Amino acid sequence: MDIQASKLELFKMIYNIEDQNIIDDLIKIVRNSQKDFWFDLSDSQKQEIKTGITQLDSGQRISLEDLLLPRPNHSLKKGEL
Repeated sequence: MDIQASKLELFKMIYNIEDQNIIDDLIKIVRNSQKDFWFDLSDSQKQEIKTGITQLDSGQRISLEDLLLPRPNHSLKKGEL
């Protein structure tokens, strides 16, 4: 059975449910299955994102065009920093 047929069958089954408790349980199941990626991030990743948003909000940004401009090849020689 393909996904569309499965959805239709599920819809028909849900449509015929008369018990509100079952409907409430199904709603909880669906809501809990829609996981937010934020909770999978490490604390340092979350902090980096928050820092980036703060920088953008304060006007610290560059345009995509500037980002994509060719850069000179500055290779360091051994011992240079």
